[in-house]
Amino acid sequence: MPRTHAARSFSAVARRTIRLGKTVTTSSPSRFAIVVFSALILITTALLSLPIATADRRVTPLADALFTAMSTICVTGLSTVDMATHWSGFGRAVIFVGVNVGGLGVLTLASVMGLVISKRLGLRAKLIAAGDTNPMRAHGGPVNESQTVRLGEVGALLRTVAISAFTIEAVLMVLLYPAFVVAGADPLTALWEAPFYAAMAFTNTGFTPNPGGLTPFASNYYVLTVLMLGVFLGSLGFPVIYTLARQRWHVRRWSLHAKLTMITTVLLFVAGAAVFLLLEYDNPKTFGSMDAGDTTFQAFFMSAMTRSGGFSVVDVGSMNGSSLLAGSMLMFVGGGSASTAGGIKVTTLAVLALAVISEAKGRPSVQAFGRRIPSDVQRVALSVVAWGATVVAISTIAICQITKYDVVDVLFDVVSAFGTVGLSTGVTERLPDAATYILAATIFMGRVGTVTLAAAVAATSRTQLYSLPVERPIVG
Repeated sequence: MPRTHAARSFSAVARRTIRLGKTVTTSSPSRFAIVVFSALILITTALLSLPIATADRRVTPLADALFTAMSTICVTGLSTVDMATHWSGFGRAVIFVGVNVGGLGVLTLASVMGLVISKRLGLRAKLIAAGDTNPMRAHGGPVNESQTVRLGEVGALLRTVAISAFTIEAVLMVLLYPAFVVAGADPLTALWEAPFYAAMAFTNTGFTPNPGGLTPFASNYYVLTVLMLGVFLGSLGFPVIYTLARQRWHVRRWSLHAKLTMITTVLLFVAGAAVFLLLEYDNPKTFGSMDAGDTTFQAFFMSAMTRSGGFSVVDVGSMNGSSLLAGSMLMFVGGGSASTAGGIKVTTLAVLALAVISEAKGRPSVQAFGRRIPSDVQRVALSVVAWGATVVAISTIAICQITKYDVVDVLFDVVSAFGTVGLSTGVTERLPDAATYILAATIFMGRVGTVTLAAAVAATSRTQLYSLPVERPIVG
């Protein structure tokens, strides 16, 4: 009898747990994303805490293991330990798998697996996947089907995600392997370094597995260009890749999202390079010792990496304060929506810029390329910027108070964490445990997304069936 009672109790608990899991996964994609991201981070932390994960077979301190796991799953690239010497082959394998899982997106990856297993997607699976490809769906409320990816196209998008991710990383690996061998790397070592670098480039992570990082390739334009190409493709976003795969170079048929992403990305890439060239050309510790050709190329490379790539050839800590602030602005913007990049996203910046232009011209609505951008998209864009700035400000103040480091250096690393970039002035490696946990939380909020976090909190809000009287406060 006691055994029967215990079995019944266990069965009841199991049923309640299953019902709770179904409720979380189907009622709110944003909550599901947070739960799964958290679970993956904890699992990765446990694996990296094992003695087998380190080169010297010692247990990694919790703060370092948690921070590395957070940086891995959230495809950030910041680290509190030396990536080239601290981790063993097992540890690097855990990191390699983690960045690919985090780069694709938890909801997207789960849906792709379901599509492979069942050969089709049900309505609930499509809604969950759509929450990963369009944050507006996770935000709640009605979603117009006149958007980048319609619900009926989710299955095709997921196939594009899986195929493009595998293909791009494979091509990058094939392009990098002979370059590594020619540069002097052992052919067997290059067999795992090439796919590692390919994954770090496409997922916009920026971890480097070899001592010295990219220093041995500082003047190797071929390797740096391949890495820039991988970072660029990863930062576009899977909806844009899906549009390009369907419409190719028929620009007029591109979605508004694809047009805004491509135009803003190119503008920021060129403008960022011009700014770095202007601010660093006479700095002997960075570009000042290079000739005109090297300086120009490195300026473009730095512009691409501050968008979310995380690789660096020059010493970031030696850059001028003005350059660090400019880099922080680029990192805060980040890459495209539903991409492996972080930040507030280029389309958010584009929507706000268009809103300002429309207001200056006295237009009744925000318009672009013959389309009208609805007010709810503008409100979400404004909310993303406001919440992002708040997270960065609070984290910067807290870490400055704990460490007493220079505020410009701390701000740069905090924005790098929020934008999941991976560049560092050297502050991250010197942080005490308390500040490390704060920076790890910043990474999490930056990767999961302020809209997703807000949607998870607001998922239980009730529908308001009435409107209040209007009164206009003075603004400006």
